[in-house]
Amino acid sequence: MVDRKIPVTMGTQHPDNANGPFWDVSNHPFISAYNETMEAYENFSSLDVDEYMWDWEGKHADAAVIDRLFSDQLEYFKAHQLGRDKFITFRFPNIWEERGYNLMQAMTAFLSSEDFASDLGFENRPLFEAILPMAQRADQIIEMQKLFKKLAEFKSENFTTSSKANTPYIEMIPLFEDFETQLGAPEILKEYLALHEETFGFRPKYMRVFLAGSDSALSSGFMSSISGNKLAIARLYEFAEEEGIEIFPIVGMGSAIFRGGLSPRRIPRFFEEFGGVRTVTVQSAFRYDYPLVEVVNAIQDLQDHLQDVPAISFTAEDKAVMIEIARHSAEYYHETLDNLVMDMQPLFKAFPKRRDRRQHVGVLGYSRQIDGISLPRAINFTGAFYSIGVPPEFIGFGRALRDMDAQTRAVFERHYPNLKADFTELAQYVNLDALAILETGNSAWTSVREDIEILQAEFGFKVGPQTREQEQHAQLALQLVQIREGASVAITALINREAQLRHFLG
Repeated sequence: MVDRKIPVTMGTQHPDNANGPFWDVSNHPFISAYNETMEAYENFSSLDVDEYMWDWEGKHADAAVIDRLFSDQLEYFKAHQLGRDKFITFRFPNIWEERGYNLMQAMTAFLSSEDFASDLGFENRPLFEAILPMAQRADQIIEMQKLFKKLAEFKSENFTTSSKANTPYIEMIPLFEDFETQLGAPEILKEYLALHEETFGFRPKYMRVFLAGSDSALSSGFMSSISGNKLAIARLYEFAEEEGIEIFPIVGMGSAIFRGGLSPRRIPRFFEEFGGVRTVTVQSAFRYDYPLVEVVNAIQDLQDHLQDVPAISFTAEDKAVMIEIARHSAEYYHETLDNLVMDMQPLFKAFPKRRDRRQHVGVLGYSRQIDGISLPRAINFTGAFYSIGVPPEFIGFGRALRDMDAQTRAVFERHYPNLKADFTELAQYVNLDALAILETGNSAWTSVREDIEILQAEFGFKVGPQTREQEQHAQLALQLVQIREGASVAITALINREAQLRHFLG
């Protein structure tokens, strides 16, 4: 058994909130890097979130976060110790994808926070594990641990005046983002265990493994993403049983169904769709775009039940079918998106900002690409499509579903029990008038209309708004389509208002 608390809920800095945070009197939705320390404390103390991700990937981050938390809220952290009861988990920059300017700062923060905690009389290291985003290979995970070991030993030898040397070991959480990498996670992890034993002389007793929901949808479409996430969870448990190691999957999911669909109002759906997940990200929209009491209750529901939900499993036959579904649907998605993305560029460029992101792509950051076409981050992508009345879940989904024979369809529906309910909800944000305007300028949008019509015929749902908020959203979507080549300030204002109406930015 693992002799530590495994967090259930992880607050993150994903910039998907429509409204300002409950703890900010200005009620401004932009959260500066300076205010993220306060955010971490409020997430712990007011929401009872277990873990807070401190993100160094492609954004500015405060290296003094632990010093500030201890200095400002020492009594709270005496009662709720970091590294034992509450957790700050760094997401390192991936030095194979972006310049590693932040990496040494982040690793040094691990070491200085250990010193500070020791001086204050705490027994636990406040920081002891980190996330590696876009992990592709076992040697990358090991390399992060080796770099940390070198830095810790160098500091202990040259910059530590007390008799207590820094701990030279950190635990790594690989973050697997695209479909193929998630599917191949067990093979990567098997190699990692062997390299770990060779390098450090022992095998870990457990692993936390992070599966992306957003970026897999961005890169391959919603059908591929939801299939891939489920397959990856099941395969991770198979790996754990074979290797005699405990596994604790984390999934990164936003409030939009395209990005996973985890909101305070969809907790039962999440339990039904993603059994076996042991930690979930409660992103900014989850925390700030619903009444506070509803958020607190939803987090408590997750705390009480998430880790008891049995893990997803597949027969070998079903697994093969789901893999084929994911790959086939991705072809429709890519083919369609390639012809739509240029129409969306004005919206991508005018998309509202919520965090201090690095903008120097190619030097300090990186861009997502599909078929050689640069795309924005998943939140901007998702929100832009929703804002024109075309939820991106539909892209390629209808045609891929139509192509399934009866046996394949039965497997897919068995493993996606909320299929009809999800698309019935999504249809309420479709604006067919806006889509007609888009079609006049680019016939490729007709493929998306086909996806919508196929799903409507299959499930019999109504297309278009059903509530007053959705009516307002539809009116604004029509305005946005009509001015999408116009002033970026007007575009940004419309996107902001629509985000408030649907309870997430993207």
